[in-house]
Amino acid sequence: MRTVMPKSTTPVSVLHMHGLGLQQTGTLSVHYVALLLLSGCNSAEHLSFLNPQGPIATAQSEHFWLVVAILFILIALPVFIGTAWIAWHYRYGATKSKYVPRWEIFKPLEYFSWGIPIAIVLFLSVLVWEDTERFDPYHTLASSKPATHVQVIGYDWKWLFVYPEHGIASVGMLAFPAEQPLTMELTSATVMQSFFIPALGSQIYAMGGMVTQLNLQADRPGHFLGENTMYSGDGFHQQKFVAVAMTLTDFDAWVQQVRATGIPFDAAALNAIATQGTKAQLSTALAPAAPTFDGNVYFTGVKANFFTDLVISVMDEKPLPSTALAPAITKGQ
Repeated sequence: MRTVMPKSTTPVSVLHMHGLGLQQTGTLSVHYVALLLLSGCNSAEHLSFLNPQGPIATAQSEHFWLVVAILFILIALPVFIGTAWIAWHYRYGATKSKYVPRWEIFKPLEYFSWGIPIAIVLFLSVLVWEDTERFDPYHTLASSKPATHVQVIGYDWKWLFVYPEHGIASVGMLAFPAEQPLTMELTSATVMQSFFIPALGSQIYAMGGMVTQLNLQADRPGHFLGENTMYSGDGFHQQKFVAVAMTLTDFDAWVQQVRATGIPFDAAALNAIATQGTKAQLSTALAPAAPTFDGNVYFTGVKANFFTDLVISVMDEKPLPSTALAPAITKGQ
């Protein structure tokens, strides 16, 4: 990645941090600019739980390989060996291995053919049960650091990420501090959708009028692919986002810049989000009012009760109350 370092005396510096263009007026130190620029250099996205980037994905990867090993050693390998042995032992022309069936019960073979599968099923059942309880997506992750709270809303065909403690929201980017728990509440404003960040683990559904929960964590800063894995219409294959784990300093700076550059989250903005379309179509619909960087859209003035009011409105099939949104800004304000 080529990085052009701005001089410390430049009055206006444009910082590109994790897909968000950050414009700040004033004198910036070279050290601070370098920190933000270098934090976004690792742009390669982690795509799979087979390359885990957090404790949940690591546990799921270990569980996956353990089950694969058990199935291979106790089921697949004996079948491969037995098939080869039978084919050779009873091959055409083998006079010493003539097949003479005995029409009676052979108890050792009966015990083996029934006992081994039963033991395997019981063992895997206990293993799956324990890991399901241990890594329940509703369980908060133990940590000495505070969790970041994000509310996730599925639309056609985009994800809206709301940060209620900060009063901001984003479409196309889920930002959070690395090495700290990420606690999410999820719902859908339309049909049922499937939220999944493979490299961090735990797919979970988002349903209209209901709230599900998901707890994840990233071990280190990085970029992770996120998507909707349930078919929900023509544009669902474009319903992807990038989850970005940052240092706490970078995350705080990101929040401040979204507050400074995001567009008001009013009825017009929500209507554009709710209109069926992809993230790119949303950017076009909100232009030129919405500053978009790498196709992501950012909002400010999001009220703390917006998520709850939306869930209730979908559940009751009633319009969202005006008190859930910021007032529209008229010309001259």
